[in-house]
Amino acid sequence: MIRVAIADDQPLVRGGLRMILEGEADIAVVAEAADGAEAVALVAAHRPDVLLLDVQMPGVDGLAAMRQLAARDTATRVLMLTTFDLDEYVYHSMRAGASGFLLKDMPGEDIVAAVRQAARGADSLLAPSVTRRLIRQFAAAPPRPATAELDRLTAREIDVLRLLGHGLSNAEIARELFIGETTVKTHVARVLMKLGLRDRVHAAIAAHQAGLV
Repeated sequence: MIRVAIADDQPLVRGGLRMILEGEADIAVVAEAADGAEAVALVAAHRPDVLLLDVQMPGVDGLAAMRQLAARDTATRVLMLTTFDLDEYVYHSMRAGASGFLLKDMPGEDIVAAVRQAARGADSLLAPSVTRRLIRQFAAAPPRPATAELDRLTAREIDVLRLLGHGLSNAEIARELFIGETTVKTHVARVLMKLGLRDRVHAAIAAHQAGLV
C-alpha cells in the first residue's frame, strides 16, 4: 500500500486529490495539511511514502517546506503541485530536492501514475509541458569538468546519461540505443547509484554540467 499525504491550503483541492487517490486499491491518504509547517510535521509523524506539496501556501510555503524536508533527509518522496507552469517554480522545486513537479490540471490518472512512480523511487516526475524546458535551462550554463564519479560509468551508462541530459524517457532511450526498456531502467538505476544522484532529472543536470550534452 502506498501511503500518501496531501498539503494544500485549499480544502477543495485536498478533497479532490483524496478522492482521486483513494479510488485506487493500492493507495491510501494518511494525512492532510493546510500549510508548509503542517506538512513538515505530518511527514515526521506519519512518514508517508509520497507527499503532494502545493508550492504556494500562506505562511511556510511549499518550497520552504521542501527545503526543510531535504535538510532532514526524509525518505518521503515529494511531488510539488501547483496551478502555475512557471520555470522559477520548477527550477527551485528540483533544486530543493523534490522528486517531481505536477500541475493541478493534469488528468487524475496522470497524478495517480506519478504517485506510483514516485513511490517506486525509480524516476523523477515532471509535467510533460515543462520537462525538456527545464533541462534546456541547464544547457546554457558553462559545463563543469567531468567528475571522478563519471569514470565509474561504463560506455553504455555514459550513453544513457547523455540521453537523460536530452530529457528522453526510458522508451525513447531504448529506441535510440536499440535496447529493451527494462535494460534502460537497469542502466538508469546504476547511473543514479554510481553518481549518488536522487533521480533522473538530477542525472540530466549532471550530464549538462559534465559537458555530455
